[in-house]
Amino acid sequence: MMTQNRVAIITGAGSGIGRAASLKLSNQKTFVALVDFDEKGGEETLSLVKEQGGEGVYIQADVSSTVDVQKYVSFVKERYGRIDVFFNNAGIMGTPSLLADYSEENFDRIIAVNLKGAFLGLKYVIKVMEEQQSGVIINTASTAGVQSTPFLGGYSASKHGVVGLTKTAAEEYGPKGIRINVICPGGVMTNMTKDMDMSDPIQNGPLRRPASPEKLRMLYPF
Repeated sequence: MMTQNRVAIITGAGSGIGRAASLKLSNQKTFVALVDFDEKGGEETLSLVKEQGGEGVYIQADVSSTVDVQKYVSFVKERYGRIDVFFNNAGIMGTPSLLADYSEENFDRIIAVNLKGAFLGLKYVIKVMEEQQSGVIINTASTAGVQSTPFLGGYSASKHGVVGLTKTAAEEYGPKGIRINVICPGGVMTNMTKDMDMSDPIQNGPLRRPASPEKLRMLYPF
């Protein structure tokens, strides 16, 4: 029997910001549906949730796949009856490169996961929240979504797109009781960024150091 007061879906829950958000939400009497393509990471997050007394489930999914997105949304709706919070967070950085040297495969995969994945999540979760006439959605973009980011053209383009999707969705569905926001973190020390130079002042400000995922918890308007 579920004892939590809310139900949340977190994509990219297997590590980094997604894992930190999952643990925060589970501490707030929220049942967490942990979505990630990486089964090992997803199961590890679920173990951490249970260790701190939370409740949750892991669902393996490729967020760029319509079938997989429909699967995780339908599973949560049918099993738990509602979706109160959606942290639309999954993303990849791709291989850094000068724009003219970007492979088409690299660009296509980044856009598929980061932008199409965000779009599909919005599309199917919003339908559930419309029925409820309530819900909170947080999309993860990046400082790369509001400024230039050399060598990460595909990533930057995808995150600019996430910002645009969020603005549109917020205006369309705010009057229907669904609050939709976007967060744009700078440098965050995660598995995705561990091999990058994190001393860039544009990304990290005057401290010249990245944040930890846990330190970003104050940014999540859950």
